[in-house]
Amino acid sequence: MSSPSNYYTSLLKLCCETRNQTQVKNIHGLIIKTLTNPETFLFNNLINSYSKLGNINYARHLFDRIPQPNLFSWNTILSTYSKSGKLSEMLNMFNTMPYRDGVSWNLLISGYASHGSVHEALKVYNLMLKDGLGNLNRITFSTMLILSSSEGYIDLGRQIHGQIVKLGFESYVFVGSPLVDMYAKMGFIYDAKWVFDGMTEKTVVMRNTMITGLLRCGLVEESKRLFCCMEEKDSISWTTMITGLITNGLEREAINLFREMRLGGFTIDQFTFGSVLTACGGLLALEEGKQIHAYIIRTDYTGNVFVGSALVDMYCKCKNIKSAASVFKRMTRKNVVSWTAMLVGYGQNGYSEEAVRIFCEMQRNGIEPDDFTLGSVISSCANLASLEEGSQFHGRALVSGLISYVTVSNALVTLYGKCGSIEDSHQLFNEMNIRDEVSWTALVSGYAQFGKANETIYLFEKMLAHGFKPDGVTFIGVLSACSRAGLVEKGHRYFDSMVVEHGITPIHDHYTCMIDLLSRAGRLEEAKSFIDKMPFHPDAIGWATLLSSCRIHGNVEIGKWAADSLLELEPQNPASYILLSSIYASKGKWDHVSQLRRRMRDKGVRKEPGCSWIKYKNKVHIFSADDQSSPFSNEIYAELEKLNCKMIQEGYVPDMSSVLHDVEDSLKAKMLNYHSEKLAIAFGLLFIPVGLPIRVVKNLRVCGDCHNATKYISKITQREILVRDAVRFHLFKDGTCSCGDFW
Repeated sequence: MSSPSNYYTSLLKLCCETRNQTQVKNIHGLIIKTLTNPETFLFNNLINSYSKLGNINYARHLFDRIPQPNLFSWNTILSTYSKSGKLSEMLNMFNTMPYRDGVSWNLLISGYASHGSVHEALKVYNLMLKDGLGNLNRITFSTMLILSSSEGYIDLGRQIHGQIVKLGFESYVFVGSPLVDMYAKMGFIYDAKWVFDGMTEKTVVMRNTMITGLLRCGLVEESKRLFCCMEEKDSISWTTMITGLITNGLEREAINLFREMRLGGFTIDQFTFGSVLTACGGLLALEEGKQIHAYIIRTDYTGNVFVGSALVDMYCKCKNIKSAASVFKRMTRKNVVSWTAMLVGYGQNGYSEEAVRIFCEMQRNGIEPDDFTLGSVISSCANLASLEEGSQFHGRALVSGLISYVTVSNALVTLYGKCGSIEDSHQLFNEMNIRDEVSWTALVSGYAQFGKANETIYLFEKMLAHGFKPDGVTFIGVLSACSRAGLVEKGHRYFDSMVVEHGITPIHDHYTCMIDLLSRAGRLEEAKSFIDKMPFHPDAIGWATLLSSCRIHGNVEIGKWAADSLLELEPQNPASYILLSSIYASKGKWDHVSQLRRRMRDKGVRKEPGCSWIKYKNKVHIFSADDQSSPFSNEIYAELEKLNCKMIQEGYVPDMSSVLHDVEDSLKAKMLNYHSEKLAIAFGLLFIPVGLPIRVVKNLRVCGDCHNATKYISKITQREILVRDAVRFHLFKDGTCSCGDFW
């Protein structure tokens, strides 16, 4: 039969596993009642139980009450029992008398450390030193080193290191590993190497710790050498190396190392799978990802939530959203990471509506979102230009307190900017306690998309003045703002400073902004010369940008060059045919227009149909040109007829150049009157309450006639009309547009 102390110890362990603090107190009461002289290890178990269950104050109270007889007390007891000749009773009392030992001190120190009470932990450690060096052991030093490391206290760490050397503990492996880890984590990698090299015994654990430190500091080649020299490797060694290679951008090497690990017969755990799947996602290596998925199916990790989440993330990054959704659906256990991976995957692959749906489903399943999840769903609302739903998530961020996280605030700044509420976006930005580069970039991009060039440039300069470093996305915003405002010289200066001063290598998007900057301003020959000097050919968007400007300025020669280049790059892209047709139509070359149409038909090229949509009472109403599918068609067309009459009275003249058909002007005017954005605007005038702006989204660029007509409509109706097309925002108010007719 076990002793009472062992029995109580077992019960206390069970209480810790079940998180039952009340039962711990009950057991403590029984110990006081039934045991006259509890042993030290029972007191230690009580301290440990109270600490683990969150009652560190009572753990300290118990620690302080452990009897601690002084030397005089022990001498008195020894003298009394010696005179009576009861030596055995004296030894028994000496052995069972409770007193604070090293375990007691270590438990209290680690308890304070785990509760975040760093200063209290330090106080106890200093008391322990005063109490005598006999209780100090390797666990004490290890705990203090881990504490120094986690809090970033390098000075404290060095003091502990000095005490370790002074007391002769430097050769202990159990102390050496946390020493190496502490120095490496705080960036003192050469101190870590000095400690490591000085160890006479280097276990696998210590070598793994050193490899982790080297990889964390970017010393990949040194970590490889140490890894290759290890006579004995365990699964942690391989996983550490794989994870470190990925952290340093060497995903392909990580995948190859994973293959070697498999061939070596090492145990592969959830962390290994998670790391190698991250590498596959980073490389868009779908085939390797599928192979690893097949291997996972043959293991016991198919139901592992960590591995399942990594699979979902990998498939999403490889743009195989169908497989990601399939894995997600089969997962029996899902946590916030799983849901977030699926949500972000939908958002990044253009399925923003699905991202919002999955968030709502996550809530129904009782999973509370974290800041990253909430920020991601707000970003999806921004992509949908869904201000109504985005505002609801804004409210949730306020109620939950997650708005204090910069990820959530940044997403909200982007949301309001993309939905055309640039004033709300700026107000949110001003209310942020913490801002980073993303915050500034979100606001800069918002103003740029709104065509407010001066405000964009002012914010950008302010960002630089505050010491924030712009990235490539920031410069896309600044360059596009210069383009839409016709600030050619200023745009050139910013492009040069991006390369020279900020060390950013331009990508296609930056070059497209410069092509747009020059060609919009009518400097088409300069744009052609700029393209000839580029280190690579423009992408489809770049050629289409040049071609679009050639249409505006009627330049057939450069337009044909741009169209031919676009056709060579993307033979099925309809933009080259449509824009070149527009150039020919503006010159009255209808035979050329007919030839282009025949070529489109023969090659099976189809123009993306233009459509516009407007949201009303949580329902999206979509319109295409001359669309009569809406149940409100009669009212919409009647409204347009009334508006058209009033517009003509105000001086509106239809822009026939927007019609690419050789028909009578009367028919052209009729065709223009029923473009998709006009139908959506008429719907908004009928149903959106007066005082609220009418918000319309269009999948293509707004045509010149619709742009002109909407200015007249805003003046006649005295309504604010916000149109977000494929390029930018247009805020129509009192007969003017925020773009200044330059888009």
